[in-house]
Amino acid sequence: MPATPQTAQLVRGLGLLDATTLIVGSVIGSGIFVAPSIMAGYVQSPPLLLGLWLIGGALTLFGALAYGELAAALPKAGGQYVFLGEAFGPLWGFLYGWTFLLAINTGFVAAVAVAFAKYLGVFLPGISEDTVLFALGRFRFTTAQAAGLVVIAAVTAINVRGLRAGALVQNVFTIAKVSGVAALVILALASGKGSLANLQGTGGPILGPQAETLKLGLFAALAVAMSKALFAYDAWNSVTFAAEEVKDPEKNLPRSLLLGTVGVTVVYCTAVAIYLYMVPITQMYAVKDNRIAAEAASRALGPAGVAFVAGAILISTFGCVNGLTLAGARVVYAMARDGLFFSSAGVVHARFLTPARALVLHGVVAGLLTLTGTYSDLITLSAFSSLLFNILTVIGLFVLRRTRPDLHRPYRAWGYPVLPALYVLVAIFFLVYILIGDPRNSGMGLILTAVGLPFYLYWRRKQGATASLT
Repeated sequence: MPATPQTAQLVRGLGLLDATTLIVGSVIGSGIFVAPSIMAGYVQSPPLLLGLWLIGGALTLFGALAYGELAAALPKAGGQYVFLGEAFGPLWGFLYGWTFLLAINTGFVAAVAVAFAKYLGVFLPGISEDTVLFALGRFRFTTAQAAGLVVIAAVTAINVRGLRAGALVQNVFTIAKVSGVAALVILALASGKGSLANLQGTGGPILGPQAETLKLGLFAALAVAMSKALFAYDAWNSVTFAAEEVKDPEKNLPRSLLLGTVGVTVVYCTAVAIYLYMVPITQMYAVKDNRIAAEAASRALGPAGVAFVAGAILISTFGCVNGLTLAGARVVYAMARDGLFFSSAGVVHARFLTPARALVLHGVVAGLLTLTGTYSDLITLSAFSSLLFNILTVIGLFVLRRTRPDLHRPYRAWGYPVLPALYVLVAIFFLVYILIGDPRNSGMGLILTAVGLPFYLYWRRKQGATASLT
């Protein structure tokens, strides 16, 4: 009997390799190719800059160890939405899912799509943020925005057509992007045109020009810089959103989280070290459009290096948008299935066995965000909101250990309670100072979360009405 939208279910089609590449491919997008230059505007110390990336990697690993326990115990579609709902009640799960749809995941997708368009302009000069197709008042629609929308639409269509199609694209593009970063490292070292002295302290001011302009203190400057690194590291929890489609989730979810986060940290720290090797930190912030990877490649290989990096970034960003879309729509689907969102978003396509309507909705919101804000604004907004809910989720690990001691836990977080507690404390420090350093974009994230409250009350009331009729 063929499946119908009412009977169709998600299928477990992701193995360990698929789950790991989903993490790596979702995390490595545009951030590592751009963010170090932006960060140099706040911090002018090579050891501190590298230290921020190492701390970001450690935080990511500590968070992944905690999420591994939650994912193995609760392998359901929606991941973090499910964890927060179990620990603190449906309100907090909903607020996460709401913010995830309006700011966190779609904001990341929009930022990465904009980065894709910027680097596509290397090969197609007509695609640029300066090439305006039409304008309405202050609003300008550029060829770069048009290219970003095409990418989002294409990736959404691929994932609507089946889990395996999305997973195959993810595997191929993840392997290609990691190979591209490795090639850049090898070629830059082989060129001998950099200097190891660039990795040492400059002896000059620690604060960068952007921090001086905004009159930020050291901690606020470090925190805003860290928000850019956290953006680059974010989406490490993406596989938990698709947990219901992972084979043998009790084993593969914790393993993929560990392998994925450690792998990304190694790639990122190596790349930042190579950027510093090729480009002194005092020059990094002034790099055109913050294209630090292209600048490093240009100094090592000349014009051919720019083309090589541009191609690598196109592959990286396309794969990143694919991973974020594949995983992200599952949160919307889970909310709808629980009656906390439009019911149509909880329907599984009868033929493709994917949450097709949730995928389309996710793509529409990401497309709208692509038309607003700058790259830097989008990543601060997304990183702040994401870090806030990541902290709550790790706190949820402690809550569930106390309130659900009988919950079957195939994997228990390594280093508990020390490492999860360390994650929470360090993350709160950066959260507070990100808010101090960039109150506008951080505050917008809080406002978007608060706006979800009346919608939650509406859907809960609707749930009650439905229950009373059955």
